[in-house]
Amino acid sequence: MTSAAACSATDPWLAHSVTIDRVIPETPGVATYDFVFTDDNVGGRYSFLPGQFNMLYLPGVGEVAISISGNPADRSKLPHTIRVAGNVTQELARLGEGGSLGLRGPFGASWPLADCAGMDVVLVAGGIGLAPLRPAIYDLLANRDRYGRLTLLYGSRTPAGLLYTDEYEQWRARGLDIQTTVDRTTDHWKGNVGVVTTLLERLTLPRPENTALMTCGPEVMMWYTIQSARECGFRDDNLYVSLERNMNCAVGLCGHCQFGPEFICKDGPVFRYDRVTSILKVDDL
Repeated sequence: MTSAAACSATDPWLAHSVTIDRVIPETPGVATYDFVFTDDNVGGRYSFLPGQFNMLYLPGVGEVAISISGNPADRSKLPHTIRVAGNVTQELARLGEGGSLGLRGPFGASWPLADCAGMDVVLVAGGIGLAPLRPAIYDLLANRDRYGRLTLLYGSRTPAGLLYTDEYEQWRARGLDIQTTVDRTTDHWKGNVGVVTTLLERLTLPRPENTALMTCGPEVMMWYTIQSARECGFRDDNLYVSLERNMNCAVGLCGHCQFGPEFICKDGPVFRYDRVTSILKVDDL
């Protein structure tokens, strides 16, 4: 894993001003916010790695950790896909296009894409968990010749909850096999029905021992995804999860996101599974 080297030369407590350039409705209660830096010099220096997150700060309201959901190679905008849940995200939704806020980051460990060269790669996402994996998709497809088979398995509660559906055709054309499933169907849905782990269990894996799996979504989904992957022949050191629990400061100082001996904000949010095996299913951790 690669840690947040991109922000090491800056003050991690310094929030830079960004403006909401565009708001793209995605699913009910979820939208993608395209941020642009007020200071072009700051924007020109900013870079991130797939899987990292930023802290979004609204004065007088609070701060929230949100994964970056854009293309690492596109510096013209900085997308974050956000579900309205608490005070900060509610206020962000009220700001709308043209609103301004503070941003600090990027923080955290990234998806280990460089370590997967020559391997097949399977991405497994649940619901809004596709957002932190989307930058990895962009990077994998931009460097398509470095990898073997690329597969995205994506599950949602309903068809209306599937993110970024307008991009699927382009992703498929560039070499990504996409399989989707939903928990509850509709009259117009013609695809798979059931939990996302069933897609993994049905997947033809020519070399599971040389296949990397990266997963993000509800923790119970990731737990069963990992167990299915192990039964399919994946090696533990090729399995990665993204955890997001109570990240408040982003530098491991406040302790709110302590997870056993790890701090999600500083040591994660991406972890190799064998680092968190013993604590992933411990209640109240």
